[in-house]
This record gives sequence, structure tokens and C-alpha cells, in this order.
Amino acid sequence: MSFPVRAITLDLDDTIWPIAPVMLRAEAILDQWLRTHAPRTAALYPIEAVRALRDRIAGERPDLAHDYTTQRRLTLQHMLRESGDDLALAEPAFDAFFAARCEVEHYADSEAALARLAAKVPLAALSNGNADLKRIGLMPLFRFQLGAREHGRAKPDASIFHAACARLEQEPAQVLHVGDDIELDVVGGRLAGLRTCWINREARAWPAHHPRPDLEFSTLTALADWLERAPYDRTPRTDTAAA
Repeated sequence: MSFPVRAITLDLDDTIWPIAPVMLRAEAILDQWLRTHAPRTAALYPIEAVRALRDRIAGERPDLAHDYTTQRRLTLQHMLRESGDDLALAEPAFDAFFAARCEVEHYADSEAALARLAAKVPLAALSNGNADLKRIGLMPLFRFQLGAREHGRAKPDASIFHAACARLEQEPAQVLHVGDDIELDVVGGRLAGLRTCWINREARAWPAHHPRPDLEFSTLTALADWLERAPYDRTPRTDTAAA
């Protein structure tokens, strides 16, 4: 089987960079900022308590499931209000957190592989997270970035995939969605009519109850190799099959 790839949509967190160390560092920087500027809030809300409050607010506001930025702002406002600190500190506190959230360390293969992919087809970022590619420095490689907050719905909702395809001026069947998350990226992309590529960096087993993705690779470099090796006859394969 072969299929055309006229454009690629890419997930960001845990596809281009690992997200866990980014969030741990951002939380630590926020905690230090609060200790300096809102010490009562910092004392009342250590990092674990901030996480618990954010989870609680997310649970209470399912209408904001697609909007991590607003969830975080509401969390900060609640913390400052309860501690008696100035509510005006919520925005600079968020700015400190968000600046750190955008200080990512890419997987070793990511930047070179993205440049190779972008040389072949248009790329679009498609993420449920709120990372800013302009701050991160990768925006020149992408046609656009479409986030769940901007769109109003998050993956795996088909509408966000279709919105990206429309902006790329391509039919879904001609767009390859690339991501690490089985449900959000692979299953969601497939149900929306896109071709899918699973980036499986940790050698996870594919769940038997789901149809397999069109492609599976352990790195973005392997995807770039595939795209360059078979620009017309792009036969789906895995790393093992490609070896």
C-alpha cells in the first residue's frame, strides 16, 4: 500500500521535546517567583498543593479542558485570593511560569529532522498544549501553529484535525499526522481521516484493540528518512521493517 503525503501535522509535547522536565522546571520557577513576590501564597501553596488545586479546577471546569492557559491563570488567582496576596500578581506570576514552560530541550534528533521534513512538505503544529513555537524558535519551520485553546476543542476531536487540513488546503487523506499519544494523535487522527505516524520513542506495545497506525518510528529522523527515501511510493513500514 502507498499513499500521498502532501502535508504533515505534528504534535509537540513528547513528540519534539519531552514535557515532564519542562513542567517540573516551570513549577519550580513559579514557586521561587511566588516566594519572592507573594510569600504568603508560596507558604500556603507548595508545588504539590498547586498541582492538586489545578487538577481540582480542571475537574470543576470541563468547559476549559482544551485551555491549559486559562486553567493555570484561574489556579493562580485562586491561590492569591485565598492567601490574601495582591490579585494583580496573577499575570506576572503566569508570565514567569509560561516563560519557563517554553524553555524546552528538544530530543536530539528533532531540529535536524524537522528541517528535513519541512524541506519536503508543509508542516503545521497541532497541539493540546500551550507551548509557543515563536518563543521556542521553531516557528520558521512551520506554516502555522494550531492549539486546542485557539481552536476551542482538543485532540482527539476531529474538528481540530479538519481545521488544520483546511488551513493547509489539503484533504485529510493527504495529510500525515505525527504524534506520540496513541489515543489523541493516532486514533484521533485516523478517525478524522488523516494518515497517522506514531512516534514511539520508548518501545511501547501497541494496544491490540486499535488498528495500527500507517507508520511507526522511534524517532523523527526515521520519519524524515522514510519521506526522503520514498517521495512517491511511500509504503508504510515500521523501524523493524525498514531495517
